[in-house]
Amino acid sequence: MVDRRNRPTALATTPGLPPQPQVNFSHENSRVTAVLPAGESVEVLLYGATVISWKNRFGIEKLWLSDAAKLDGSKAVRGGIPLVFPVFGTAPDHAATSKLPQHGFARNSRWEFLGKSSSESASPSDISVKLDFGLSSATLDDQVKSLWPYTFSIIYSVTLTPENLSTSIVVTNDGNQPIEFQTLMHTYLRVEDISKIQVTGLEESDYVDKVDAAKEKKQSGAVTIAGEVDRVYSPAKGPSSPVVVTEDGETVFSIVRDNLKDVVVWNPWTDKAAGMGDFEPKDGFKNMICIEAGSVKGWITLDPSDAFEGAQTISD
Repeated sequence: MVDRRNRPTALATTPGLPPQPQVNFSHENSRVTAVLPAGESVEVLLYGATVISWKNRFGIEKLWLSDAAKLDGSKAVRGGIPLVFPVFGTAPDHAATSKLPQHGFARNSRWEFLGKSSSESASPSDISVKLDFGLSSATLDDQVKSLWPYTFSIIYSVTLTPENLSTSIVVTNDGNQPIEFQTLMHTYLRVEDISKIQVTGLEESDYVDKVDAAKEKKQSGAVTIAGEVDRVYSPAKGPSSPVVVTEDGETVFSIVRDNLKDVVVWNPWTDKAAGMGDFEPKDGFKNMICIEAGSVKGWITLDPSDAFEGAQTISD
């Protein structure tokens, strides 16, 4: 072996480069966790690509997760941000999705972790990390394929910054026939006291009241929660106009949508919570509200080779 006088050495760490986001696997590679240098974190379960935790720099949890949530892949997660696709609820009169279970199969499928990307900045406030997850017709089990025999691929991205959490979905039709679907990000937000909550940004919006025989109604003033609420809103303002959650008059969340035209507001209240085996504690409805960005009134039609993209950004 020739001994070179000027052999290359390992590259030294760039002097002065600030700490970067850390991404790790845990629980037998079933979860991916990302932590920003200041301490903000997000945790995603590969089962369903479900976000199950989002904490600020002080370690305060921003999402509600049931104490009885199943995190072992045995059923959809109760809490966090389950992903609804390709049907919202059930659709017995829609031939393409009539055989699918409630809320489709995305939240019940194991996703592939495609990788991470992060910003590099000297300013901690500009540092972010993006986690990408993939699901396709090729990776579905045979039973699901038989119920929804379309050729597709999905990339779901979860992006954490010091100020917010963004989730985005890109659905591509890889087949030779049109696909009709619905999608929604079923976000459970953690609050201190539901009786002190107001939701603004939906004023003068039409909505379907699923608690009152699916009657069409119009929102007057802020939304407050004093009983079971299950409403599908068609916001009068555009997706870029935020839906704001305040508690005792103080803003605790602001949600901005991109190409997701509907907003579902949901709280199960006493009786519904009592009837759900995976909802614990039973009075947990006092500490959560679901503000769900999606496209669920009607169907998105995707022609062959076309793609659909939708996203939400939640600021705390």
